[in-house]
Amino acid sequence: MFTTVWKFAVRPEAVPEFERHYGPEGTWTSLFRKAHGYLGTELYRSTAHAGEYLTIDRWIDAAAYRAFRDEYAAEYEAIDRACEELTEAEEKIA
Repeated sequence: MFTTVWKFAVRPEAVPEFERHYGPEGTWTSLFRKAHGYLGTELYRSTAHAGEYLTIDRWIDAAAYRAFRDEYAAEYEAIDRACEELTEAEEKIA
């Protein structure tokens, strides 16, 4: 299995919209589900730091993830740009 992990600092006023886009039934997973090899997404909210979240996206292997990124690059970038204003910071952890 291959995972991607992202850490986000979400703007307080954007929390509901962030959760809608990044949750297991959100905008991102709707895109991911189009690709072969996608296994699921988990969204975690920090209890220690308000506004901090982690997403974990699971794929069958790294090749499936790379194929997804190649095939859906334009859609990925469009969603990323649309969601950019929801966060103060984001960092790819893995």
